[in-house]
Amino acid sequence: MLTYRVEDMTCGHCASTITKAVRSVDSGAKVDVDLSQHLVRIEPAGVAADELLNVITEAGYTPVQVAADAAPTSGPATRRGGCCGCCG
Repeated sequence: MLTYRVEDMTCGHCASTITKAVRSVDSGAKVDVDLSQHLVRIEPAGVAADELLNVITEAGYTPVQVAADAAPTSGPATRRGGCCGCCG
């Protein structure tokens, strides 16, 4: 399982865009998005971590890979405003 912190992912549209980007290069990947923690967890089905990082970046986001055990599973949400114009 790969975990990325994506601080500029702030709404459902962002999550959908990232999920679609990942699946465009790895159609069998399992993608779990936690908007409140700005985390994207991916279980790839045959694509390298650097390729997944690149496709998220190409979609317009700034992912940072984090160790799975360093990623919080709950806590207070931080709202930073809209990223794509879909929300405020």
